[in-house]
Amino acid sequence: MKKIYKVIKRIIDFIFSLIGIIILSPIFLITAIAIKLDSKGPVIFIQKRNGLHGKLFNCYKFRSMVADNNPLNLSTENKITRVGKFIRKTSLDELPQLFNILKGDMSFIGPRPWPPTYTDLFTEEQKHRNDVLPGITGLAQVHGRNELSVLERIEYDLIYVEKFSFLMDLKVLGKTITTVFSEQGAEITKKGIKRDLEILEENRDKKEKSKNTKKTTKKSKKAWFNIKLFLFTF
Repeated sequence: MKKIYKVIKRIIDFIFSLIGIIILSPIFLITAIAIKLDSKGPVIFIQKRNGLHGKLFNCYKFRSMVADNNPLNLSTENKITRVGKFIRKTSLDELPQLFNILKGDMSFIGPRPWPPTYTDLFTEEQKHRNDVLPGITGLAQVHGRNELSVLERIEYDLIYVEKFSFLMDLKVLGKTITTVFSEQGAEITKKGIKRDLEILEENRDKKEKSKNTKKTTKKSKKAWFNIKLFLFTF
């Protein structure tokens, strides 16, 4: 059923993203003009994100920061423009991702696409969040966004992947409508990103240590069994 729904969902995504781009084209134009008048730099911000099965793609957003802002430099906070504050608050900055959906890089609903700085620190279990196409909105987004810890967000994403269905998408879509205009967890600072990465690294190292300990214990038990077997046969 999941395979069939993935095909149906892709068709729905293509049709509605195309319709959305056409209908919302005046908003695209007004937002683009506002960004240009507000600050120097490109209208669209492009960043590499991990998509289906971890494949990298160019994720599009309306630029909400000053042109010389480096989002990868975690030592200083992002410099948000005046228009940027508004389009972030209303999620208008995500509109260009309709083109990502049209291309097949994303879906309307799914785990948010994260950059490699995050996904490189995933455990094997956490990598399963990439088993479906990333989305503009998802289960974690309607349950608190960035107010949740990074591990809680991933847990919601894994639940979505496990219960992937039309009914699940319908529930997420319904909650998104009531969440999109709220400021709940809409903003994440570089300090927050740095903390996220620290938590992910700690969690990964903890899992690896636990895995190695189990392997060592298993080998020790096997060795002890062989010794006892040898003594018994002797």
